Amino acid sequence: MPETSDKNPLTEAQANFASKLSFRSLAAETVTLTNALNRISYKDIKAPMDSPPYARAIVEGYLVNTPETRRADENSQVQFKINGEIKPGEETAASPAAGEGILVATGSLIPAGDFSIVRMWEADVDDATGGTQFSISRAFPPGFFIEAQGCDVEKNHVVVNAGDKITPEIIGTLASLGINKIKVSAIPRVTIFASGDEVLAHTDTFKPGYIFDCNTPMLSAAVQAAGATAIAGGIQSDDFKAFVKTLKTALSNSDMIVIAGGTAVGGRDFISDLLKETGELIQDGVQMRSGRPLIMGITNEKPIVCVAGHPPEALRGFKLFGSLALNHLTGHSKALPED
Repeated sequence: MPETSDKNPLTEAQANFASKLSFRSLAAETVTLTNALNRISYKDIKAPMDSPPYARAIVEGYLVNTPETRRADENSQVQFKINGEIKPGEETAASPAAGEGILVATGSLIPAGDFSIVRMWEADVDDATGGTQFSISRAFPPGFFIEAQGCDVEKNHVVVNAGDKITPEIIGTLASLGINKIKVSAIPRVTIFASGDEVLAHTDTFKPGYIFDCNTPMLSAAVQAAGATAIAGGIQSDDFKAFVKTLKTALSNSDMIVIAGGTAVGGRDFISDLLKETGELIQDGVQMRSGRPLIMGITNEKPIVCVAGHPPEALRGFKLFGSLALNHLTGHSKALPED
């Protein structure tokens, strides 16, 4: 259908539908990180500690006092005596005395002070001393190959925002901070209906004059891919009163409804009237290609998304409006789905 203004009818329809939906209307629940993938964070998550939690070495080498390296060059080497070792996992660490270097490994705790790490291949170990001394031939900058405490994340910094989808990367970050339990939005329950006297379950024996219902399994998969639980509501005949009763029952057990097909039956705006009978009709069609079957409503903060019966358009309609509704239910801070 041609547009009659500079405004985009699709985004206008999405904005109109979104304006009627409650944001983060589902309850919160607590899950462990092993069950948090793809869930939506219910609130901001702050770092309970610095990361890294202490200054640490990021290479193997020798910890030395930085000022002592400044007079080193190719013509005037500076010598250090190897004295001790800081092993990863040790809770305390001594500082190198003047003229000394302490052996460190990746992850070793580094004490407070003006230190640098001389990497193994930059330390000229003197075999004549039995490997107890080494020399350097250049200066080293302060903190060379030392990670400062909190350089990645500072304590109380927000590492996950409310509305973020939990990804493997986020799970890794939270685990690195010792966080195991987080609050997420409950998983939405979405009941899916196929509508039409001519629709036959895809598991039934085919009959002439009928079509198999591919929308229910397809939309169920789309619902699951969007992070919700799909409930098959069944194939509804073109019996208005019966459908109203069935829909009211489904609304009591679901957070959202998706209906495929049945836009107009016998000259009647079947689905539009259905939404008016059970709640509020918000969007009656969209001025866009194949937009007429896109009808949206709401009942007691529960979205009802009605899409075309033609499978490609049914899936497209769900992606444009069903995903939008799920984002609002869970509080997911994602932009409007695009055509």
